[in-house]
Amino acid sequence: MKIAKGIAKFLGVSGDRSAPPPRYVALADGLIITETHAEAWFVLASSNTDLMSESARDSEHDQASSALARTLAGYDCHLKVLWSPLNAEEYRTEAETLFSAGDYASWAALRVDRLDELELPSRLLLLGVRISERSNQAQARGRRGVQEALGIGSTSVSQKELARLDALTRRLGRQLETTPWKAQPAAVEMLAWMIAREQRRGAALPSPNAEGMITGARLAHLTRGRVLPYPDHLRLVDQRGETTGWTAVLTMDGFPEEMESPGAGEWLRAVAEITYVPDYVDDENDSDIQIKPVNPEPSVRFKVLHKRDALKQIDEVRRLAKEQRQSAAKHSAGETAQEIEETEETMTSLSRDMKREDVTLMEDHPRLVVSSDVSLDDLRSRCDAVIGYYGGLGIEVSVAAEEQRELWLESQPGDMLRVPDLVHTRTVGAFAGSWFWGGAAVGDDTGPVIGYLTGSTPGVVRNDLTGGSERGDATTTAFIGRSGRGKTTAMMLSLLDSAFRGSFVLALDFKGDMGGLVSAGRRYGLNAHLIETGAQFAGVADLFALLSGESAERAQTEVPAQLGIALPQHLRMRGAETPIQSAVNEVIAEGDPATWKVIEHLRRSEDELTREAGDALYELSLTGLGAPFMGRPRGGSLLTPSPGIWVVQVPGITLPSPDDDRDDWSVHQRLSVALVHSLLAYGISMAGRKDLRGLRKVVAVPEVHVLTATREGSSFLQYIARVGRALHTALVVDTQDPESLASLTGLVEQMTTVFGFQLTTAEQQDAMAALLDLPRGPHTRQLIQAIGVDVTQEIRHGHCIMRDRRFSSATVQFDVPSVELLHLLSTTPKTADAAAAGDPAAAAGAGVPA
Repeated sequence: MKIAKGIAKFLGVSGDRSAPPPRYVALADGLIITETHAEAWFVLASSNTDLMSESARDSEHDQASSALARTLAGYDCHLKVLWSPLNAEEYRTEAETLFSAGDYASWAALRVDRLDELELPSRLLLLGVRISERSNQAQARGRRGVQEALGIGSTSVSQKELARLDALTRRLGRQLETTPWKAQPAAVEMLAWMIAREQRRGAALPSPNAEGMITGARLAHLTRGRVLPYPDHLRLVDQRGETTGWTAVLTMDGFPEEMESPGAGEWLRAVAEITYVPDYVDDENDSDIQIKPVNPEPSVRFKVLHKRDALKQIDEVRRLAKEQRQSAAKHSAGETAQEIEETEETMTSLSRDMKREDVTLMEDHPRLVVSSDVSLDDLRSRCDAVIGYYGGLGIEVSVAAEEQRELWLESQPGDMLRVPDLVHTRTVGAFAGSWFWGGAAVGDDTGPVIGYLTGSTPGVVRNDLTGGSERGDATTTAFIGRSGRGKTTAMMLSLLDSAFRGSFVLALDFKGDMGGLVSAGRRYGLNAHLIETGAQFAGVADLFALLSGESAERAQTEVPAQLGIALPQHLRMRGAETPIQSAVNEVIAEGDPATWKVIEHLRRSEDELTREAGDALYELSLTGLGAPFMGRPRGGSLLTPSPGIWVVQVPGITLPSPDDDRDDWSVHQRLSVALVHSLLAYGISMAGRKDLRGLRKVVAVPEVHVLTATREGSSFLQYIARVGRALHTALVVDTQDPESLASLTGLVEQMTTVFGFQLTTAEQQDAMAALLDLPRGPHTRQLIQAIGVDVTQEIRHGHCIMRDRRFSSATVQFDVPSVELLHLLSTTPKTADAAAAGDPAAAAGAGVPA
């Protein structure tokens, strides 16, 4: 028998090329059971490596190498990288559980349409490990023939065997779970999809039975199709005999002796970067040249050698090289080929490393499966793109000739190695350097979709501003970057998602450019209000009205403090604060209190100082800054803690710095501080009210440096950040100055998510790097400098670096799902002017894509 195998190997026909396709017996969670063997299948998690620091990469690479060398040694393994097309319609269904306010169905439909346009596939990593042998091919074939002849065929699996296989799977899974891959047993539905998709079948997938298994006819239905092999491809045929797709299997014939990682050594991660230009023309956009991803699907069967076997193999190669060197020395030339000497030295060094460190060898058989549902020419264009891409990395790739059937069957889950000829022997560290699990991954697992990844792997990005409290996590989100890079538009998109989730959203708009948030909210049926400074909004920020419910008692001390801030300095020096407190007490006793009533009470007093204070405050209440907090209401909207969007615009305020003496404050500064006092007191009381603990709340502060310049503002921000989790209140800040933000320790400590847009000075870039958890240095500065521009150095709005709650960072593009919404959310003055002039075309053209 050994002699026959040796002859077959010498003739290049070793391996069971003629074996029949795998015959599936049963599928269960984490298990594929065939007639001949059982495999445990796991879903591997992607790791965010695009922006990972060098030390973190080295650490994770070592962990992966150790997992290969220790956990998987001796197993026959099958790694598959698959691409799942994004089913945008699933987001419409998900919206029923995500959103509850406004016309959320239209809001979700808007995002669904946009996702259909983007066509973003999702990468899936699956690892199969053969854990048990049931019979060999000959036994299976003989048993099948007898059973079918007698009509007693059976594909059942006994409960005892299933329990044993499940125990083996879970035991291996617990070991793989602690690796960088965070492996989890693949759900039975995932395995059914993986098997059915190989034939591109559009039929509905079967559901598991009561025991959680798929067996019998339902399992056979997954593979009911025809595949016709041709010399350089296969054709997938449906039940009507029509070709539904074309597939080609490419082999990776040669690798360079040395490959760098990061770089060309990441040959498995790099499959996401391969693109091509289709030969066909889109009927709707005939003049557009579209660059599309190829998305080849690697299928790698490998086996990690036990260290003893690996050392034996190395010693044989070293001994052979030594014999060749000695033989060459005996000839008259006396010269030895340099390659032979290098081989001997390399094997000696590798043997020494393996004895000292956790290093071993593995044998792998990499294939690339390329598919097209357009045409055969399109398939060949895709194959040419793959071959050209890897050729640039020094890797030889070719379309397997005359063995397409065997290689395609070999790539199927549950099959076996059929073509062992093109085997590569390398260290586990070299294979881990391919970073098959690396790429770009950031954001929440669930929640609203905000955009898409722009790193080395595609995918959608999710972020829920209000999700921190439910996870028991921090609740602060920061948008940081220079002006005009789309950070305010990005913030408004996230606030809209929060409002559709039934949240109370309070935006303190100190710049006065967030009015579009209200317009967009009303467009989609949300309870949205815009409150501005001026006489027409008199009384909207009256603390007596704002501090209602259990916070009403605070008004008795907050109102006198606020009026004392607005009071002219000379009256305060004469002791006018005491009459003000007395007037507040009397107005409260009369019932239905209001700040304007306190002022009228002061003006009617017989005391001269009291009347002067009342008259001074009355005149100030007629100003644009004074009217909102102490003016007589004129029927405008009042702030109420109910679900919806409340944008309070207070542009033009001037707050003094903490070092300015209060005696030197101007009238404008005094009124600015007093107005902000109202808003901050409302924010604190609203967040802390026990009767509102069940309400999702979001406090957004654009241009947060306006508040961080004052002691009161800094205290407010740090208070909301620290108590946000307990009070179900999320804090969202937007700033151009990360340095000043970094000085607020209480705020920075509670940041769960950071969006970093472009900055241009080294000091600000270093501060941004610290907040993004990226290493400081020239490389990160260059990254932050380039994040806001495209290849032509024009502004790229909405492009940023996102650091999520897991401290992973990746480049992200915020995406506005429609031109109409883009126009509504625009923060540019040009748009407002165009709309006022009745020029909708000009207004739409002025929108900034986020």
